[in-house]
Amino acid sequence: MIVNYAFIRAFNYLNLGDKLSELRRVIKLRVKSLNDLARMAASVVALGQPTYIIKYRNSGRVVYGLLAIFRDYFNLYGLPLLYYYTDDEGRYPEGNYILIKGDEGGERVEISKSMKAGYISIPIVELVEVPEFLV
Repeated sequence: MIVNYAFIRAFNYLNLGDKLSELRRVIKLRVKSLNDLARMAASVVALGQPTYIIKYRNSGRVVYGLLAIFRDYFNLYGLPLLYYYTDDEGRYPEGNYILIKGDEGGERVEISKSMKAGYISIPIVELVEVPEFLV
């Protein structure tokens, strides 16, 4: 059996048990529509940053979310934010990507099982269990 002593030293140094108890919940910001969330994610992708949408179920509703950091808030290093949209009515189909396209005809947002040419494709990552800091 190979033991990674560097990992053990780093784990002991970080003392993650204590740190995990200090985790604070994210600040939740509910957006009006899935289009708003998709537009925000697309703006992050357009800046060259990889991003994804998380999806989880809460009390029978489907929640789509985008995690972000509001940097350098006063004396803090940043505030953790969750921009989210709740699909209360089950309007959107199952899929792996949120697709967004804007042109002279307007803005189109859809959920798809695959990517499409000409659209910005944002992966959806479905969570089996929701971490405490999101609840």
